[in-house]
Amino acid sequence: MKIGFIGLGNMGGGMAANLAKAGHEVHAFDLSGEALAKAGEAGCHPVSDAALAVNNMDAVVTMLPAGSHVRKVYEYEIIINGDPGTLVIDCSTIDVDSAKDVAIMAEAKGLVPVDAPVSGGIAAANGGTLTFMVGGSDEGFKRAEPILSDMGKAVIHAGGNGAGQAAKICNNMLLGASMIATCETFKMAEKLGLDLQTFYDISSKASGQSWSMTSYCPVPGVGPQSPADNGYEGGFAAALMLKDLRLAMEAAQSAGADVPMGAEAAKLYEQYAETEGQGGKDFSGIINMLAKG
Repeated sequence: MKIGFIGLGNMGGGMAANLAKAGHEVHAFDLSGEALAKAGEAGCHPVSDAALAVNNMDAVVTMLPAGSHVRKVYEYEIIINGDPGTLVIDCSTIDVDSAKDVAIMAEAKGLVPVDAPVSGGIAAANGGTLTFMVGGSDEGFKRAEPILSDMGKAVIHAGGNGAGQAAKICNNMLLGASMIATCETFKMAEKLGLDLQTFYDISSKASGQSWSMTSYCPVPGVGPQSPADNGYEGGFAAALMLKDLRLAMEAAQSAGADVPMGAEAAKLYEQYAETEGQGGKDFSGIINMLAKG
């Protein structure tokens, strides 16, 4: 397929490369010349203007930092330049209202919109093992599924437009809270004199088991390889976790949902990422802040 890709950052660059690797003709755009050059090396066709990544495409994929960026690209590039019937897939993580609004804009032009935020960090984006949570019509999902499958290991239809974003922020609120609980549990086990590898061997096979422990252990040298073994570099930045938790708090307020654990996780990640200036570190690095207590 002929696919436009807008947004070649840490996640988007690997995703676009995997589409090219799968045999698609990928016309890629980013404001960064370095990102464009890297996309070219990965088999994409770098273009100098976003309109060139929208004109005459079968599908357009966007991977952008925030809702404001998505709204701007849809309003000034995709809606103006997209051909009726073009599939438009937004893989950014943004607020639900923005996802619904750009979908309404796209449908009014005759485009077919889906929101498809991802679960998985940079390694998963590069390796093509992301999980996509998709919001959109049955037609949109049917058309988007094979494209998303070329970038991921699982593609799940969550419901109508905006449902993908709702699923993503709920998932990441759970992840943020469970990572904090995992970190403070390891620190308590250490203070109680337990060997941390032994504790891992026990808890990973008991009722306390969680993804934060068994797949992404925040303790160096314990469990499978994780950012903890690399000085908490790479993976999923704490600043991005904070962004997702703030989106979750906005959604909870809008929906009238009571989320005390999620709210506490948001406060702790705000302290870690902003007050302590560790936003560039992997989100599991919050264990180092909790260890001070």
